[in-house]
Amino acid sequence: MTDSATFGARLRAFRERAGKTRAVLGGLVGRSAEWVKALENGRLLPPRLPMLLRLAEVLDISDLADLTGDQSLPVASVTRAGHPDIDAVASAMQRSATATGEPTRVDILQGLVDQAWKLWHRSTVERSAVAGVLPSLLADAQRSVRHLAGQERRQALIELARVYHLAQLYLAHQPYPELVWVAADRAMRAAQDADDPAAIAVAAWYYAHVYRGSNQVDLAEHLLLDAAAPLDPARGGEELARWGQAQLGVALGHSKAGRAGQAWRAWDAAEHAASRLGSTYAHPWLMFGPAACAAYAVTIETDLCRPGEAVRRADSANYSALPSHTRRAAALIDAARAHLLDRGEVAAIHLLGRALRESVDTVRHNPYARAAALELSNRPGTVGEDARELALAIGMQG
Repeated sequence: MTDSATFGARLRAFRERAGKTRAVLGGLVGRSAEWVKALENGRLLPPRLPMLLRLAEVLDISDLADLTGDQSLPVASVTRAGHPDIDAVASAMQRSATATGEPTRVDILQGLVDQAWKLWHRSTVERSAVAGVLPSLLADAQRSVRHLAGQERRQALIELARVYHLAQLYLAHQPYPELVWVAADRAMRAAQDADDPAAIAVAAWYYAHVYRGSNQVDLAEHLLLDAAAPLDPARGGEELARWGQAQLGVALGHSKAGRAGQAWRAWDAAEHAASRLGSTYAHPWLMFGPAACAAYAVTIETDLCRPGEAVRRADSANYSALPSHTRRAAALIDAARAHLLDRGEVAAIHLLGRALRESVDTVRHNPYARAAALELSNRPGTVGEDARELALAIGMQG
């Protein structure tokens, strides 16, 4: 595709632009720091397409030609599969709020938003489940905010923020990356307009995902810490859950930056908060709790490129304790990532298959799962056969 020296120079430039060490980049794609160094120094040939796509995703490169110098290939065309209803949801996000019509009563609006979140967590095709309700829910919440006043308007703003959080989840890994930023920003503005610290903390959790995805991990940390500061975890309940989730977000940022000590200190704070809420606790729509902390511990160890610990945590995690199909599927994908980092291809493909049974949509629209299926489909024997079946099931072949 390109000569080794030129490719290596480009890779190093993008890595340094992203502020990642070789060890961090290697961990995020399941390889070692020495492997990255060998690529950058031209001692290794450029990797095959699946690994090139993984590198591009991690380094926030939209066109593979920027990395390889070869013909243009939009990264999203392979790693992002557009949902069939994406245009309708995108149109609803892009449409200006209308002032016509009667506002929805706040208690009814809250019930509608609760139902939408239940659809997201209880369906094995969560994007399809919520796509039918998101456009009308956005319009209802926007109209209510514009017509209501006082405390009712504040409550409507909190519900509007929750709708935007759901829209952000739907829009993730879709062909409208700019709308993910729009959803995160509008949710934060709604929470701030409501002047509700708990809502602001959740908005920070979702905004931090966008920052981390664009390699702005320090901005994500500052946002989360600022949002968590007004919360008093000693009060327990919602305040403790949202404070704990903010600490979890801080941990995820540090692990992506390769800062192990800081990552685990923040994770310890989150896990302690979760344990105080009870061993079986799971927030009804945020899903924060002990099981979520255990699942994210696998993510942290994998990001830190510690395969032995990542696999140990993955194999001991109780995925059934996560009361959400999409969260279980995402956790199983991270477990597969841990096993691939440890060169456990059989276990990885098995876990990806389990993830697919939990949620077709989560696997179909997850860039790592798509890249892994593509990479493993070239393996001989049952691993390759199962990977090709997985690729077919998520629409990458045939």
